[in-house]
Amino acid sequence: MVRRKQMEPSQVGRTKGGAVSASRRKGTNFETLVVRWLKDNDFPYAERRALHGALDKGDITGCGPLVFECKAKKAHDFSGWLKETEQERKNAEADFGVLVVKRTGYGDGADQYAVMRLEDMVKLLKQVGY
Repeated sequence: MVRRKQMEPSQVGRTKGGAVSASRRKGTNFETLVVRWLKDNDFPYAERRALHGALDKGDITGCGPLVFECKAKKAHDFSGWLKETEQERKNAEADFGVLVVKRTGYGDGADQYAVMRLEDMVKLLKQVGY
């Protein structure tokens, strides 16, 4: 059996020559768009989180009880991505995980999809007094 060398989190998404892949660059740009929108909308501490490998804690933090997982892919896998978001929420010890998905053809952060399980949305609404 051939074993592959495990990559450091900072190496994920890089080509052999060390350049950042187009996919990673697209993801980074989308995360930055979301962070800027959150900061402009009363979440001044929103920030991109560094990669943590197998114990990833989501893409964006600094928003109280929320952690955000961002996806900028053409093919949508909401079920798989929500499962990933939930695991990263647990890793981050956050109350709620929000999946933010790039909406094709829309460049404003306000126009992106924000997805969470219905149960989590109801818990969030109750927590804020509804």
